[in-house]
Amino acid sequence: MDEHAFSSSVVQRIVTAAARFSSFRDATDAVRMTGVSISENQVRRLAHEVGRELIARRDQKVVEHRRRQLEPRTAVVPEAVVVEVDGGRIRTRAAGAGPGVHEAQNKEDKVACLATLKGPVFATDPCPEPPDGFQCPRRVRRLVQQMKGPAGEAAAPENPDESPPPVPPSDEALERPRWSPERLVRTCVASLETSASFGPMMAAEAQERHFYAAPRRAFVADGSAYNWSIQRGYFGTFEPIVDFLHAVCYVFSSAAAVRADEASGWSQYLAWMRACWQGRVRDVLTELDHWQVRLGEPPPGEAATAEERRDPRRVVAQARSYLGNNRDRMAYPRYRREGLPTTSSLVESLVGEVNARVKSKQKHWNRPGGAESILQLRAAVLSQDDRLPRFFAERPGSSFRKRGTLCHKSEGVAAQTVA
Repeated sequence: MDEHAFSSSVVQRIVTAAARFSSFRDATDAVRMTGVSISENQVRRLAHEVGRELIARRDQKVVEHRRRQLEPRTAVVPEAVVVEVDGGRIRTRAAGAGPGVHEAQNKEDKVACLATLKGPVFATDPCPEPPDGFQCPRRVRRLVQQMKGPAGEAAAPENPDESPPPVPPSDEALERPRWSPERLVRTCVASLETSASFGPMMAAEAQERHFYAAPRRAFVADGSAYNWSIQRGYFGTFEPIVDFLHAVCYVFSSAAAVRADEASGWSQYLAWMRACWQGRVRDVLTELDHWQVRLGEPPPGEAATAEERRDPRRVVAQARSYLGNNRDRMAYPRYRREGLPTTSSLVESLVGEVNARVKSKQKHWNRPGGAESILQLRAAVLSQDDRLPRFFAERPGSSFRKRGTLCHKSEGVAAQTVA
């Protein structure tokens, strides 16, 4: 079958496969199994063609939002909502430089999760004591390793192939009613654009979903400065909440750094973690200040080696900076009373789902636009609002059918799998 003869339903099937499977090759095999005769290059060109259409539609909604012309898709106002944002790293290469990888660079792909929530509010803190998972040494060490970044430098090495045994809940936990809100519908925004451009994309998505009218609104992220620039600029009426898991990493690392042995370090971690959980971050900061005086200030300059990054003076200074900059976003007892989330686990898992399509050691995406169109397709299939079927239902006659071809090969911005 010639590519210009594909029906709209077949095109939808092809691009959905291109977004769902980990490579264009796997997507091509899946489409062929449905009886469609198509090459891998055709799948690639179709995916990028539709992805660019999604980019154009996304950017148009940003303009409409800026002009206050973007209407919500539904009249239903959700009772509670959360916006979470995080990022990953994907490999890119220079376009038009011939076969292979030229001028390889890592680029950040930003991912936002916008979810409606359901859950009660409480007169008192429904969970005043930290859950068992934060008091299990093996789980906490693995968490710190997985979170990476500066907080992960002090973690003890573990076998990455060994899964920790599940920790059975205590009798108290079994009797305790659910306090964390339940996720209802999730949608996704993903892009390689800068935070200055990504914030308006998130705001347009939130506007379309009636998030600004919800009675309870939360914005959850780690401590990165650009996250809070987006929050202040576009989600100022949302409760700013710093992810508790990232705080745990800094508390764990600094506790291990100031104590002489593992047992006393763990005891110190439990005390500081419990204080953060209960909203007593200033108490932890006071103790860290005392430890900084006792240890001395870290040496000037950036840490170059792993040993320098594990310097107790530097580890304590980093924890003081992180907790100090974010203490006003760590009122966790109040967030729990108001039925709001305290971790960014929704977007953390979403980043993994996005990266399953765009990130691997073998993939290098052409700059500047190689991954952007595929990110739009991936975001569409990961959104739980039938986004891609709605797009095809509303889509006018496609340009490739008018021209008789999808696009010229020179316009391709495909991802290349490098042997």
